[in-house]
Amino acid sequence: MKTAHSITCTFLFIATFLFFGSCRNDDSLTPAEESGSDEEITDPESYPDWSEETHSNSVTPDYAIVFPQNTVQRIDISISSDNWAVMQSDLAANISSSGGGPGGGPGGGMPSTSDFDPIWVPCSFTYDNTEWYQVGVRFKGNSSLRSAYQSGNNKLSFKLDFDEFEDDYPALKNQRFYGFKQLNLNNNFDDSSLLREKVVADLFRQFGLASAQTSFCALYVDKGNGPEYYGVYTIVEEVDDTVLDSQFSDGSGNLYKPDGDAASFASGTYNSEEMEKKTNEDVADYSDVKALYTIINSSTRTNDIETWKAELESILNVDGFMKWLAANTIIQNWDTYGRMTHNYYLYNNPADGLLTWIPWDNNEALQFGKQGGALSLSMDEVGNNWPLISYLVDIPEYKELYNTYLEQFINEVFIPAEITEVYNDYYTLLKDYAYAERQSYSFLSSDTDFDNGIEELKSHVQSRNDAVTDYLKQ
Repeated sequence: MKTAHSITCTFLFIATFLFFGSCRNDDSLTPAEESGSDEEITDPESYPDWSEETHSNSVTPDYAIVFPQNTVQRIDISISSDNWAVMQSDLAANISSSGGGPGGGPGGGMPSTSDFDPIWVPCSFTYDNTEWYQVGVRFKGNSSLRSAYQSGNNKLSFKLDFDEFEDDYPALKNQRFYGFKQLNLNNNFDDSSLLREKVVADLFRQFGLASAQTSFCALYVDKGNGPEYYGVYTIVEEVDDTVLDSQFSDGSGNLYKPDGDAASFASGTYNSEEMEKKTNEDVADYSDVKALYTIINSSTRTNDIETWKAELESILNVDGFMKWLAANTIIQNWDTYGRMTHNYYLYNNPADGLLTWIPWDNNEALQFGKQGGALSLSMDEVGNNWPLISYLVDIPEYKELYNTYLEQFINEVFIPAEITEVYNDYYTLLKDYAYAERQSYSFLSSDTDFDNGIEELKSHVQSRNDAVTDYLKQ
């Protein structure tokens, strides 16, 4: 039986509930109530900067904010000293270093690993006085990471995942940065101009090829002792996050990032483990890339060329590949297919069922390069170990298509006067930030390095146009 006291308390509780409920207006509705969702709501006291527009996954990615083309954004990352130590230990355990790692870390005598998955740790990410919480951050890169680390250069590339730790922090489920789940902060390794990553991605898109969006930022990292300037970085869009949805009519197809011998598609190299799936990972179906490998190496090529071409064109976007090959060869991007077995994606586009080539990682472009240098325009030196090039350019129809795209690229995209103006604008935009880079946090040894890097790019665009013109006259 209820006592009089308990009845009174119950009445007061009900009255209070009804009073405040009747006084609440639409502005006081929680995000869940407004959307009709019963998902857990982010705690406004613990995460005061959270808003639907800036943090949720219910908005369209805002390219204007994340990838502005005429500003250098400031980005701050704060990592606890303990987590920074974990990241350094992870590098030391996986990358050998003759002179010690960045920040005086150890590394001597450790095994050298050309490719490994660095550890994720949580960080605080701040942009425009707004914080994103418990964001996943890790180092990224293969040879660029190893080379910078071994030389004691602290300017390493980072990958960000805004909901990497959502299982640990359920209130932050599906956190986004203006609609983006992942972003790359590339350090412009071995690029004194600081422009190559951005300019090349833009050139590919201007030529009608799928390519990540990019922008510049000034990165500051706080490892427990206050923010330190890490220099000019290029923000690069993640292909399996938003590129597919923004540049294809259907982003549900298989996306692969080949890496290793199998990425050459040469005879005897096929290995599904080196065809890393970035979408539909739970479905172990590699039939599309296996079909490309089988067809490209089929004996039909030598005894029934028309059938072989038809089969190839039923699985590979040949036109798109030849278009990429022409642009890539003109700009001299050596660190990719034809020289190196990495730095591209293949996307099985549901719109036509064809594997489409998507270029990636362009910081080594716009120069003759290393490791034997960039391919010649004729590609006479390319052997059967790169069949997607050598077998296709051997066919007159495809070689003519390639030559057509060479001419189109220099006439419509890679125009010296226009590209030089782009270089001048970026020089003005980046100059102060480049000059402010510090020793051990830069690939520049002096301000003059940056100036000369820009001038080299200006000379390069003219020389490559001249080279294509001469080649097409032959």
